[in-house]
Amino acid sequence: MNEPAVVPIAIAGVSHHTANITTLEEFRFPNEPEFLKAAGQRFKGVLLLQTCNRVELIVEGDADRLREYLIEQGRRDFFIHEGKGALTHLFDLASGIDSMIVGEDQILGQLKKTLADAQESGTTSTFLELCINKAVHVGIEVRKSTLINRGAVSVGSAAVHLAESQIGTLEGKHILVVGSGEMGLLVAQALAAKQLTAMYVANRTYGRAVILANKIGGKAVRLSELYHYITLSDVVISCTSAPHPIIHKNELATAMKNRCWPVEGHPRPLILVDIAQPRDVEEGAGTIDGVRLFSIDNLRTINEQTMSNRKAEAERAREVVEAELEIFLRHLNRKSADDLLASLHMWADIVRIRERDRAIARMGCNDPKIAEIVDDLSRVLAKKLLTDATFSIRESAEEGDLASAKALVNAITQGDRITNPK
Repeated sequence: MNEPAVVPIAIAGVSHHTANITTLEEFRFPNEPEFLKAAGQRFKGVLLLQTCNRVELIVEGDADRLREYLIEQGRRDFFIHEGKGALTHLFDLASGIDSMIVGEDQILGQLKKTLADAQESGTTSTFLELCINKAVHVGIEVRKSTLINRGAVSVGSAAVHLAESQIGTLEGKHILVVGSGEMGLLVAQALAAKQLTAMYVANRTYGRAVILANKIGGKAVRLSELYHYITLSDVVISCTSAPHPIIHKNELATAMKNRCWPVEGHPRPLILVDIAQPRDVEEGAGTIDGVRLFSIDNLRTINEQTMSNRKAEAERAREVVEAELEIFLRHLNRKSADDLLASLHMWADIVRIRERDRAIARMGCNDPKIAEIVDDLSRVLAKKLLTDATFSIRESAEEGDLASAKALVNAITQGDRITNPK
């Protein structure tokens, strides 16, 4: 199949492939609704995908305009995809091929939320909705057709795995989860099977902490009690959506003093895993005696381990993506012929009506029944005469050869000569 004439989509941003957590934070747009409304003035459609390991702007438009816009926003060193390449990236993303934790399922919900946020801000477009919905469909088909998510870990459960690798075992330990959103739920679910002595859940909204704690048999605590429960815990995993740090260096240092061994004078070690974006833990907290701080950047090793186990499934997923991409491109190409066909059939109807009226006038008959028969005859003839041409125009468009489709329409409606390409 030839390349489609136009696929008006461009995607630009940064991700875990090349960006560390500091770069991600600097690239991030903190006020999403405000950013979407501003960007919506420049593009026909705009979506903003921001997760703990990627920030991507998806627009209905071209790569040059998107690049220019991001530079105006003070962003640098970003990747950019356009047209078919952007669709391939989007489908890879939805399928889990491009994820930090290969095969994870959370990206599907994140894409749906991205679309819902843009719809709420009024910045989406029919075309982008079509692309996102198709990407989600591809992601679902990949997971049905392959084992790419068999035993897959999420970023949340990878954080639990990381903590366990540092402490030996979580059995009998006290764990504090800060944040009760989707990521907090994933962390809590991964911890539920670890035979903990206690699991605490803290959140800015206490009621949400209660809901999550009830789901996993933990104890909800108020954020005002945060440092008290840090003192009691062996592991803290923080994953809120707060726009600023909620675990501060000075307060954490005080809490660590309360963990001191009676004899050695050093605090009991605290494993602190911050998987929030932007970060929940204030910079410099990792220098406090006894604190072992880990971030999203430390989860890359988990992906390397899981990727070796899923390499074959990722290859199979790629085959599904490529097949679905071809189907979608054919669909887009076919839609590109709609305007051409509309003009062709409008021309034919004008000719039909003119000749119908002439025939009825020549018969000198005012019988409505006869007029109806002539009208039906002219309508059927026009449709029959255009059937093969309509098929050829659609077929040319599906193959990405819109030039031939236009040439055929012009040959019929304007008498243009069709020249064979050399």
